[in-house]
Amino acid sequence: MPTETDTTVVAERRENFGKGFARRLRAAGKIPAVLYGHGTDPVHLALPGHQTALLIRRANAVLDLSVDGAPQLALVKDVQKDPVHQIIEHIDLLVVNKGEKVQVDVPVVITGEPFAGTIANLDSATVALEVEATHIPETIEVDVEGLEDGTHITAGDLTLPRGAALLTEADVLVVAISVPISTLIAEEEIAEADAEVAAEQAEESEQGEGEASGDDDKASDSE
Repeated sequence: MPTETDTTVVAERRENFGKGFARRLRAAGKIPAVLYGHGTDPVHLALPGHQTALLIRRANAVLDLSVDGAPQLALVKDVQKDPVHQIIEHIDLLVVNKGEKVQVDVPVVITGEPFAGTIANLDSATVALEVEATHIPETIEVDVEGLEDGTHITAGDLTLPRGAALLTEADVLVVAISVPISTLIAEEEIAEADAEVAAEQAEESEQGEGEASGDDDKASDSE
């Protein structure tokens, strides 16, 4: 049985279509797919289910297909899954060639820990890149180690792999460092409580001074 280490995916051409045939295909451990691009007519395929499922776990996977014995690279453009059981129902594949550049959305991953008491907020989960089809990065890492509250990292600040071009606008916010709202609320509540205590103490002090002044007046009258 093919495994994740097998790079060549042997695809079978299929001539039958429809939901019923697709169900029978999946029951047999295969995944319906369509291959298109470069002005060619769409080719309907059946892919080995287990091997394909392992290979497409990463975003923007490129499959090394064998169709009727002929090699063909294909970029996974869309994976349709059953919303309940998460079974792969269909895959759209784009014909690509070695050295060809493609446009893809690459996931952003945060690494490191920001300054104590702050959090790193991921505002853009992906960034759009133009990159060689055979050198698509799995992720773009953003190191937030030690960054302080108020720090903003935009798409233009990202370190991209060699040969990749940024398609996302450079000023798009990707990561923002901030103090958690819960912490700010807690600090506000503490400040309000301290202010109330100070006000009460001031009021009690004023009352005490008033009572002391009254006692002095009484003492003067008795004299």
